[in-house]
Amino acid sequence: MAFQTPTRFGITMFPTDYAIQPVALAKAVEERGFDSLFFPEHTHIPASRATPFPGGIDLPKMYWHTHDPFVALGACAAVTSKIRIGTGICLVIERDPITLAKEVASLDMISNGRFVFGIGAGWNREEMENHGADFKNRWAVVREKVLAMKEIWTQDEAEFHGKHVNFDPLWSYPKPVQAGGPPVWVGANSKWVFDRVAEYADGWMPIGGLGKGNLERMQQALEAKGRKIEDLELSLFGAPTKAEELKACIDQGFDTCIFNIPSEDEDKTLARLDKLAALVASL
Repeated sequence: MAFQTPTRFGITMFPTDYAIQPVALAKAVEERGFDSLFFPEHTHIPASRATPFPGGIDLPKMYWHTHDPFVALGACAAVTSKIRIGTGICLVIERDPITLAKEVASLDMISNGRFVFGIGAGWNREEMENHGADFKNRWAVVREKVLAMKEIWTQDEAEFHGKHVNFDPLWSYPKPVQAGGPPVWVGANSKWVFDRVAEYADGWMPIGGLGKGNLERMQQALEAKGRKIEDLELSLFGAPTKAEELKACIDQGFDTCIFNIPSEDEDKTLARLDKLAALVASL
């Protein structure tokens, strides 16, 4: 069941070893007329962890059973031609920026410019520290890594000299198909997100909703950087599945509403996708 609507609709799911596999999921998402498919990232979960799960429950097992997002999305790109594919989110703090810049550029080329680079700093201190990452300064590190990657994507000889990222001129190809690199979407809801998006991002994907006054705060932050809110892609992660609530989110001005589906087997997932497609078609 395909549908046409001004607002775009996407799907996000932890692509695990025990659920529908990425290729089958990507085909099903595209066949049903959805706009995009996003995969989150966790390289691992430390067996001994003090950091509480923000969800307020025991950490679900999907967090330590998930595929690498770039491998999974590369497979998805190969079997689709229309849907955007993206990270939702990539834990930039845990990755080397030169290697990550190449992974992003390669995936953007392989998908013919369909990649969306959703980023965040994460919540799991122990996971990050296993990578040697600086949890306390994670957003400062993420900022420099993103700015450094933008240099690699856009310059024949890229160099970057910051506090956390530092490299002399280098050559790195391929370059992304999308001019300037894939759109960078920040997945965060904190009071600092507005300035971060305004400085180095193309989109914002708040989880669960905007929050009172936040759209105005984002507009002010963008204007301070000489940018407009209209130039920002606003995407809702965790879109509601009740028609009235979904319509209210659309009325808020979201460009894309992304439904979060559980990691289940193929039959259950296809049935769930059919219901979501019918919901969107009913609007």
